[in-house]
Amino acid sequence: MLLTWFCNARQLASTKGMDMTFFVFLLACGAAASTGLMFQPGQWYESLAKPGFTPPKWAFPVAWTTIYLLLAWAGYRLTLIPGSQLVLALWAAQIALNTLWTPVFFGAHRLFAAMVILTVLWLVVAAMVVMAMRLDVITGLILLPYLAWLCVAAALNFSIWRNNR
Repeated sequence: MLLTWFCNARQLASTKGMDMTFFVFLLACGAAASTGLMFQPGQWYESLAKPGFTPPKWAFPVAWTTIYLLLAWAGYRLTLIPGSQLVLALWAAQIALNTLWTPVFFGAHRLFAAMVILTVLWLVVAAMVVMAMRLDVITGLILLPYLAWLCVAAALNFSIWRNNR
C-alpha cells in the first residue's frame, strides 16, 4: 500500500506543469488565509462567551496552514483525474465560502450569518470529500482533516452564536 502510494505520488510530481498548477491552488488558499490577517479576532472575540472545547489560540494558525496546504495538494491532484470537473467546481465553491466566513464573523460580527455560511461550506466540503473519494481515495483522505476541522469550527460558531445573543 505504501509503495503504491509512493509510486503514485512520484508519477503525479513528475507531471509537466505540476509546479504552476499546484501554486495556482496555493495562491487561492493564500487569498483565503489572508482574510485571517485582515480580520483578526481581537478584543471583540476575546469578550465573547466561548465553550470549554475552544481550541487554544496557537491551534488555529497551525490547523489552517496545514489545511490550506492539503487543500492545494488535493486541488492539484484533482486536475490530473479525468471526470473531476464537478469536484473541482466544489473546490472553487468551498474556497469562496471559506474566504467569506472570516470577514462576516470577525469583521461584521454577524454570528448567525457566519453560521449559515459555515453550514453551506460544510455541506460543500462533505460533498467534495465523497466525490473525491470516489475518484481517488488518496485525494479524498487528504481532504478529511478539513472536514474534521470544519466540524469543530461549526460547533464553536454555533456555541458562540447561542451563548452571545
